[in-house]
Amino acid sequence: MIKALIKEARPNQWTKNVLVFAAPGALGVLNEWHALSQTLVVFVAFCLAASGTYYWNDIQDVEQDRLHPKKKNRPIASGAIPLAVARVVGSAMLLGGPVLAYAVRAQAGGIVALYAVMTLCYSTRLKHVPLLDLAIVAAGFVLRAMAGAAGTQTPMSNWFVMCTTFGSFFIVTGKRFAELVELGDQAVTTRASLKAYTVTYLRQVLGISCTATVVTYCMWAFENASAANEDFPFHALSIVPMLLALLRYLMVLENGGGGAPEEVFLRDRAIQLYGFVWVVVYGLAVYIGK
Repeated sequence: MIKALIKEARPNQWTKNVLVFAAPGALGVLNEWHALSQTLVVFVAFCLAASGTYYWNDIQDVEQDRLHPKKKNRPIASGAIPLAVARVVGSAMLLGGPVLAYAVRAQAGGIVALYAVMTLCYSTRLKHVPLLDLAIVAAGFVLRAMAGAAGTQTPMSNWFVMCTTFGSFFIVTGKRFAELVELGDQAVTTRASLKAYTVTYLRQVLGISCTATVVTYCMWAFENASAANEDFPFHALSIVPMLLALLRYLMVLENGGGGAPEEVFLRDRAIQLYGFVWVVVYGLAVYIGK
């Protein structure tokens, strides 16, 4: 059962929690051990809380998941983990995450707790409400970034918050778009909110959120470049790989992929290349261009 418990925690989804490093990384404080250690603890705290929400989401959706071609193989849906055990483990993770983050800083613990409560509300009811289901999942990404900033007492630029918000909305909308394309008429049986969406509508939302992400990122990059008074335009250059990564993800969606964004990011070599280039260029902007 140990293997099933680990699988249910979905460690492959923990890549999302890397967002806790975004704010301190953007301001160049991760080369300081104190800030790095605090961020690592918050990262672990978010992994615990997120895994707890995955447990409870699958507990709530166990019957629907058994009708899904892929989700029926999840440990809870398949019966590999008894519901009683899943409730205990899921609750322990949900409580452990905020407590661990609180040990770093009270604000960080509060944000992780808010994430846990919001995600539970999503799992029980709000995921069936069109648009609100997109907004809540996107808000979870924003809270990850906020937790990292709170844990290290790193200020967050307004443009950074807006870019993170629109970027998260873009990714979440892409997931729904891929589900609708992949499952077609059967999509409603696994996710009720998909009944309100059409492929055309979600494609329009993707275009709007992608455009907003690019615009707000540009403003954030230019704001940082101005504050750093840099001699070489590293911040401006970082726009190129970021834009290419977004466009590549759109291409994946149009070709029928993207139902699991984390799998796309872990397997798509082009997105990985653009991401690596972005990290290098932005890292130069922050740590060399100071």
